[in-house]
Amino acid sequence: MKSSADVEFAVNLAGLRLRTPMLLASGTYGWGTEFEQIEGFSSAAVGGIVLKGTTLEPREGNRTPRIVETAGGAGILNSIGLENPGVDYVLTHYLPKLKGTRAKVIANVAGSTVQEYAEVTRRFDAHRRIDAIEINVSCPNVKKGGMHFGAEPALCAEVVARSREAAKKPLIVKLSPNVTDIRAIARAAVEAGADILTVANTFLGTAVDIRTRKPILGNVSGGLSGPAVKPIALQKVLEVARFLREEKRDTPIIASGGIMTAQDALEFLITGARAFAIGTVLFADFKAPERIMEEMKTLLVELKVRDVNDLVGTLQLA
Repeated sequence: MKSSADVEFAVNLAGLRLRTPMLLASGTYGWGTEFEQIEGFSSAAVGGIVLKGTTLEPREGNRTPRIVETAGGAGILNSIGLENPGVDYVLTHYLPKLKGTRAKVIANVAGSTVQEYAEVTRRFDAHRRIDAIEINVSCPNVKKGGMHFGAEPALCAEVVARSREAAKKPLIVKLSPNVTDIRAIARAAVEAGADILTVANTFLGTAVDIRTRKPILGNVSGGLSGPAVKPIALQKVLEVARFLREEKRDTPIIASGGIMTAQDALEFLITGARAFAIGTVLFADFKAPERIMEEMKTLLVELKVRDVNDLVGTLQLA
């Protein structure tokens, strides 16, 4: 190849066509408009944005403190608790503002009951600005719902099946890494109707104040994200990708977990993901989307790879 202009970045995730394999993870990009107010930020390199987790009724979220930075800049613990104004408010107030957004818009659905997941999914699926729906069965910092539904195959299957009945658009299921065997949950999700899998959500953790001898987070526990979790997230992607290959399933994977650079992203693609989501890096570098894609162009030219899809699942294990 002569230049980065020759590189092809478009990917197809079970009918969800993205102009680049990069997504902005749920909870890190707000409702799709907040970052646009920051001078110098650009979403031009982004293939898709995932909105904040949304429930049927408004939720206040967890008590503060909600965020703790971990030592050495290794990441953050967050315990937001799915604070959101409810699906109807999102539909009427936030989605109209995304009319001109070039990136695909993906709703993130959460709930306390199977019925709630299905109803929120139904309402989002009916809105023309929503291109796909991500079912969040893996939030580690809520007491009702969340990770509870993603820890047991039967419960996960029930949520996904009911959501599948409510949706015609591509259905993504966001898996939890906080399980004994993520492959069992992946199987349940796919067999119940998931078109795409996101691997994975944050890792359960806590922080302690040695002076007060109390947890720092108001909710005691939260979700760890950032560069510290990347090797573990990479292992989870490897496990799910190998399982899908063994089962002869072509379900695409969106990788998520500690991606800070283009090299990080390419490692996930080589391991078996077809797209990747960035999140925590946005809090440290709001220009990360463009930087990472520019880095990726340079690396792919160096590797003589003309199409990013040619890297997917090329990890040599023997």
